[in-house]
Order: sequence, then structure tokens, then C-alpha cells
Amino acid sequence: MSYVTETLGNLIHQTAFFNLTVGNYLMIAVACFFLYLAIKKEYEPLLLLPIAFGMLLVNIYPDIMIHPEDASNGVGGLLYYFYQLDEWSILPSLIFMGVGAMTDFGPLIANPISFLLGAAAQFGIYMAYFMAIFMGFNDKAAAAISIIGGADGPTSIFLAGKLGQTGLMGPIAVAAYSYMALVPIIQPPIMKALTTKKERQVKMENLRPVTKLEKILFPIVVTIVVCMVLPTTAPLVGMLMLGNLFRESGVVRQLQETASNALMYIVVILLGTSVGATTSAEAFLNVSTLKIVALGLIAFAVGTASGVLIGKLLCWITKGKINPLIGSAGVSAVPMAARVSQKVGAEEDPTNFLLMHAMGPNVAGVIGTAVAAGTFMAIFGI
Repeated sequence: MSYVTETLGNLIHQTAFFNLTVGNYLMIAVACFFLYLAIKKEYEPLLLLPIAFGMLLVNIYPDIMIHPEDASNGVGGLLYYFYQLDEWSILPSLIFMGVGAMTDFGPLIANPISFLLGAAAQFGIYMAYFMAIFMGFNDKAAAAISIIGGADGPTSIFLAGKLGQTGLMGPIAVAAYSYMALVPIIQPPIMKALTTKKERQVKMENLRPVTKLEKILFPIVVTIVVCMVLPTTAPLVGMLMLGNLFRESGVVRQLQETASNALMYIVVILLGTSVGATTSAEAFLNVSTLKIVALGLIAFAVGTASGVLIGKLLCWITKGKINPLIGSAGVSAVPMAARVSQKVGAEEDPTNFLLMHAMGPNVAGVIGTAVAAGTFMAIFGI
């Protein structure tokens, strides 16, 4: 009888209920909330769902992220090996190739002024950099944190890894992806506060047709120009443009379909779950994490606001030919930010179609955020 009692007792004490902390239960609740947002509200479910589930797993079973040196059998946890691909910058670069294969740069080519709106939205990154230093982070940590303002998860992971800030990668990545998912909640109040009803109702002229030759030359020219000026951007900008060349060349349809579908979704699964798995209670529930989340939100809000304000300036210069709302799409949350521009504009005038116009600043923001990351790497000699 004592043997049975002892065996049952051992089994009971091996359950997670006897090993979790209050922090673990709190993170489990956060994970469930993210799952609700992903499934019920459909806020970027392709990103938020795997991140939330990785968060859930690591707080129930921390050993799923255990380092091989800490494991009794010398074998690391499943998500530890996924996470190594993040640290090595492999998954972020592959994500960029998939984004390039899915993206039509036509709106940006047809309206080059979109580059200004995409660049303006990066102001939040640089402001957050100085704020992070003021709040006590070292210069490299501040740079890694500030890139959250671009609302670009892969670039945030890439830069944190390159700058050796792997200890902060989890909070940075979760903040970046969370703000990407929450674009429909965060951006509209800022957009409406900074624009008038008349400005939101501005209808833009149809974009000019873009030739096939222009679309083929664009990724080649951008790669040469950007990577010659900032070679450190080659892994991100190069992969983005390679994916786009797959799309626009028309001669490698199989590669384009693989990069934008099967490979892209595989990478999203690996990256999302591994990013979520960095949010153990011990690593996530601390003052530094709260600072990172706050700085990321400020950077994202400022980036949105600066894009809209430059849009207002261009609206005035062009005498009402540019709708300021498309400036908010300059953050690189593709294509969610462009959809939000369309939605806010349609609320004022259902016949107003801003989506294609907003895609110009949106894809410019992807390039702009990668350039910002490359600039920080060049500054630190990486």
C-alpha cells in the first residue's frame, strides 16, 4: 500500500501544478488572451497564434527551451533548436524573402513620394533609441529596442541577434509582433486625432500603370544602391528583393510559389513558436521588459504620428492630392497598416479607396526599417 501511495505521490508532484510559479500562471493567462485576440478577433493570427502557443508551452514546461548544457542527457529542448535559427538570423531573412515574393512594389514605383512617407514613419525608431539610453539601456540594447517602432518583427529579431542582445530578444520580438497584431487598435485613434474630416475624405488619383520592366529592374536597382551604401542590410534587403525578383521575373514561378507559401508558412511556425517560448515568467516579468514594452509602444505611436504629419504636409503642398491617412502605413506592418488606412478613410467616405495608395508607404516602410537596422549595425561596426 505504501508503494502505491508513494508512486501516486510522485506522479502528482511531477505535474505542472506543483512546479509553476505565480509568474508562470500570469504568463499563461497572457498567452490565453493572445490566443483570444488571434482566434476571435483575427489580429494577425498567422503571427499571434504561434507566438501565444509558444508562450503557453514554455510556461507550462520550461524545459522545452532548455539549453543542451543544462539538460541531463545533453539534448536541448525542442523550441531551443527553433530559437537558434532566430539567433543566427536565418528565419528573419527567410521571412523577408517570403514577404518579397508576396509583395507588389508597383504602388511604390508608381508613386515614389511614398518613400518619404515610409522614411517619416521611421522617426519613432530614432526617438526611442535616445529614450532607451536615457532610461538606462546601453547603446546596443537601445538600438535593438528602438527598432520595435518599425512594427517589423523579423528586423527586430535580426538586429537583436546581430548586436548581441539575445537576452532581450524575447521581450523585443514579442513587443514587435504584438504591436504588429494590434495595429487596428493602436493606429486609428492617432490617425483621427491628427487629421481633419476633410483631410480623411481626400480622394487620390488612380496610380499610373507600372511596366513589367520597371518591376523587374526595381529589386535589382534597390539591392545595388542600398547594399552598396549599407552592406549590412544585405541579409534583409537582399532577401526581400530576391523574393520580389522571383515574383516579377515570371520565369521561376515555382520558386515564387514556394517562397510565398510553403516555405513562408514553415518559417512562420518555427519563428512564432520560438519567439513565444522566450517569454518564460523568469525572463519576461521584470522591470526591463516593462520598459521595452513601453518604449516599443511609444516608438510605434510616434512612427505612426510622424507618417501622418508628413502626409498632412504633402497634402498641403500638393493642394489636397494626397490623403494624410496613407502616411500611417509607413510602419512596416505589411499589409495590416495599409488596410487600416483604407478602413479609416472608408469610415468617412465608403467610396474612397486608399488601399493601393497606402501600399506604397507600407512597402517603403519595410525597406526603411531594414535600412534603420543596417544603419545601427554600421554605427557599431557589426
